[in-house]
Amino acid sequence: MELPIVQEGLRLGFSRAKCSLPSCKLSARSQIHSSSSGPSPSRNKDKNLQNVDLPLSAPKGKKKPYPVPLKKMQRASKELKKQAQMGIERQLEPPRNGLLVPNLVPVAYEVLEQWKVLIRGLKQLLDFVPVHACRYCSEIHVGEEGHDIRDCLGTGNGERRSLHGWVRGSASDVLLPVESYHVFDPFGHRVKHEDRFNYDRIPAVVELCIQAGVDVPQFPTRRRSQPIRMLGKKIIDLGGRVNSPPAARAEDTAALLAELDTFSKAHPGSTPTDPEARRALAETTLSAYQTVRTGLRKIMSKHSVKACGYCGEVHVGPFGHDVKLCGAFKHQWRDGKHGWQDATVDDVLPPNYVWHVPDAGRGPTAAQKRFYGKAPAVVEVCVQARAAVPDGYQPMMRLDIVIPDSDETHLVA
Repeated sequence: MELPIVQEGLRLGFSRAKCSLPSCKLSARSQIHSSSSGPSPSRNKDKNLQNVDLPLSAPKGKKKPYPVPLKKMQRASKELKKQAQMGIERQLEPPRNGLLVPNLVPVAYEVLEQWKVLIRGLKQLLDFVPVHACRYCSEIHVGEEGHDIRDCLGTGNGERRSLHGWVRGSASDVLLPVESYHVFDPFGHRVKHEDRFNYDRIPAVVELCIQAGVDVPQFPTRRRSQPIRMLGKKIIDLGGRVNSPPAARAEDTAALLAELDTFSKAHPGSTPTDPEARRALAETTLSAYQTVRTGLRKIMSKHSVKACGYCGEVHVGPFGHDVKLCGAFKHQWRDGKHGWQDATVDDVLPPNYVWHVPDAGRGPTAAQKRFYGKAPAVVEVCVQARAAVPDGYQPMMRLDIVIPDSDETHLVA
């Protein structure tokens, strides 16, 4: 009876001589039947996710992992070096050659507009959705009161036994500000440590949109008509030098920076009072947040963005800057220089995960935290304002788990 199964297994690549254990025969037989009966249930695993693991906090004593495997980067570097020795120029595609990608220009405009909508809506939501931030560390909590989990790593945490010191939070606590140097020519001279005060610091999202094709008069950038030429890692033709225009006056950039400021509060009287209007505001803000992340993912698939592997510094451009202000792990060995690597969407727009509290009351305790889920801070604020939970965040928020009372926690297996 086993002869047809063995023959089918040999045809699919299973060898009888590799393993003679019953478990191996059973696994091979199950793979044969699953391949002949139709698609495996594991292929639909992502569609029916119930709960996923909570995101881990990045250790401070290690470098962040590379988005691209190190072996792959080493092979590409050796290939570039070999081509440079042979005198073969690199075949660069936009925007690697300094030209714009026409399909990404409308995406950049949409991301910038939705970024303004996100900041404006978040300021209004914080007028009636309470947010608490720790005065010693970067932890925040969305709810009437802060949680009692002893995980504060800020200054003097030993004296406080790792308890947080909660104060009222702002939009900058929910939407972490990530800034980057604005450069006129990303392929030109790098930002030196001595010249760092000659460059403006603007949100990294805005700088990325500018380099992707958005024209902002206050922050001009160079638009090339001829591509650059590179031999290996060296630029051999920059298309000529163009002097950067003088910096814009503070009066000219005040209006734009006011729309992008996350440290100020909403204008008095701009927050709606009707419950349905507040719910619509939460839906609009959540939609803007998802649009910004989706647009950033599309732009960053083509445009180069660098992030420090040790700290949160981000630089938009093909090369990192030379400012020596990294104070993270082993910065003395690097003379304060950043360890640049390819950035991800979470580096440009950190999700800033917080505990999800279903009843918007007091947060979890140390004994109850395994029953709670997490969500990005912006998503949690919008959900607390009665916005619908997006499908992509439901597994991490653990909406199907019933949270026991404090006196029933020890009874749960």
